[in-house]
Amino acid sequence: MGYVIDGVERETDAEGYLKEADFSDAAVEVIAQAEGIALTDGHRTVIAYLRERYREDGHTPNFRHMLKDLSEQAGLDNKALYDLFPLGPAKQGAKVAGLPQPYGKGGY
Repeated sequence: MGYVIDGVERETDAEGYLKEADFSDAAVEVIAQAEGIALTDGHRTVIAYLRERYREDGHTPNFRHMLKDLSEQAGLDNKALYDLFPLGPAKQGAKVAGLPQPYGKGGY
């Protein structure tokens, strides 16, 4: 499976995460549509945060760190994050942001 982004098919892993990060707005639109997510400003706030952390750290944060940071920066709590990304804010959020699959539990 892959996503066609700006006319180019991008390779994904078995779970639908891009193998290489794509920071384009087109990637967000294509993946969000595939995930059945209608993007809002809240989604875009989370996506921007995840992309920033990925650029700085080389990986996305786990949910605990994500919740702490977004609570302080944007006033988003646990419920708000799950309302935005019901399959898991850290994992589904990273997928929609066009990032590779997060490490998972205890990996960082």
